[in-house]
Amino acid sequence: MNADDLRALQAPIKERYRQDATSAVVTLSARGELDDAGIACKVDTGRALVEAGLHPAGGGDGSQACSGDMLLEALVACAGVTLKAVATALGITLKGGTVSAEGELDFRGTLGVAKDAPVGFRAIRLKFDLLSDEPDDRIATLTKLTERYCVIYQTLANPPPLSLDVQAHD
Repeated sequence: MNADDLRALQAPIKERYRQDATSAVVTLSARGELDDAGIACKVDTGRALVEAGLHPAGGGDGSQACSGDMLLEALVACAGVTLKAVATALGITLKGGTVSAEGELDFRGTLGVAKDAPVGFRAIRLKFDLLSDEPDDRIATLTKLTERYCVIYQTLANPPPLSLDVQAHD
């Protein structure tokens, strides 16, 4: 896909959003089923069923997906797609590259071993290793716009209000 193809694809969508801002608001959702036998949750991704369980550092055996890994995978996926879309829109030539994310968790917090240990990631690092002959200023623009428009990156950097609702039934 080139910049003209991307513009043609997105132009009617952008125009609809300009005319009717409410049409741009989309509710995404995810659903999982609790495993009745083990400590796991089966999440339907729309493409496959992923069984998430405890990370080995929290007592898991490593056979199930870790939700922390899934969070980093979502960041990598979103950042990679955003970078490619921005590069396409700006006519920036990328010959290839990789996107990676890593983050540290202190499992003392998750396991309730130390009250002063945080629960959750204490740092996340996103990295692009790009193959490109583009000048530094164009790569800087690509980086700035990728950061600005990546939904997962912005959600992690500027967390929205989060709520929890639990209902128990017989």
